[in-house]
Amino acid sequence: MGKASRREARERLKQERLKQQQRAKRNRLLAIIGAAVAVVALVVGGGYLYMSSQGRSADEWNGALAPQVLQDDGSVVMAEEGASAPVVEVYADFQCPACRQFETVNADTLKQLAAEGQAIVHYRPVSIFAQQSDPISTNSLRGGAAARAAADYGRFVQYNDVLFENQPREGQQGFSVEDLKSWGEEVGITDPGFAERVDAENRVVERFVSDYYPELSQKGQAEIPQDELATMTLPDLMAWGDEHGVDSSFLDGTYVGELLDATAAVNARYPSGDNRFSGTPSIYIDGTLQGNDVYRVNGLTRAVEEAAPGEVDTRPLSADDSATPSPSAAETSSGKE
Repeated sequence: MGKASRREARERLKQERLKQQQRAKRNRLLAIIGAAVAVVALVVGGGYLYMSSQGRSADEWNGALAPQVLQDDGSVVMAEEGASAPVVEVYADFQCPACRQFETVNADTLKQLAAEGQAIVHYRPVSIFAQQSDPISTNSLRGGAAARAAADYGRFVQYNDVLFENQPREGQQGFSVEDLKSWGEEVGITDPGFAERVDAENRVVERFVSDYYPELSQKGQAEIPQDELATMTLPDLMAWGDEHGVDSSFLDGTYVGELLDATAAVNARYPSGDNRFSGTPSIYIDGTLQGNDVYRVNGLTRAVEEAAPGEVDTRPLSADDSATPSPSAAETSSGKE
């Protein structure tokens, strides 16, 4: 995504937020300074504890997977061609322990529902931990960017499984570059472009976590009134930074930038009310946020059976679009030659 496209995307997000009756001060998952800590509390609340109490997973699905189609926003749709079925959106962060538990319980159910034409599964990775300290932020961003790279080769779902199987404990360094590249081979990605992309995105992650965000945060705290700062999302702050000497253009054309855009988009899409996005995992069926029932065996299946056919709100990535961004673009934007 180029700089002009990122500006257009930010403007669209801004307009969507302005149309909401509530600006959602209390609803901002990515609010600056301390909000990420609140996110952790939300994440490990009801749904996670509920899943932990169940302790069971569905029967393993050994059949063929439905086709995986990469979308223009970096998300992935798994569905049989021409399927008319409810759309199940799965918002997850690869560093999120609750997401790993959801994956343990429901990964095979999602595969089976998609393969049998009963659901259109829309995987929408996000990074709710991008503003936290290392290593939780680096784990989240590095894992998400690598999964996006795997989607280029039609292996997102398989790679998604491996990432959650190897999820690092919170506070521990994980998702090393070498592991990420090795797991690509494990799921059948043999193109050297995947490894090159993982290397390039890792440099972007390191720059974001070690240099860019600390500078942006410190400058924002020093120059923005606290009441205004408390209502700003990460995209808001990044846009402000671009106008005040903290350049975010190194994210242009990178999967790290795409992951951050996806996180901003879900907050704009579901900002308030009963469907408010407030953490991961968040499961929506035809745009309606699901409750605890979908976090237990057979609960997700029943919810899908009771829903009407829905429509995916993204479009497949075109062949022209898939040619960019390239690994070399990510490497250049990270400041490396």
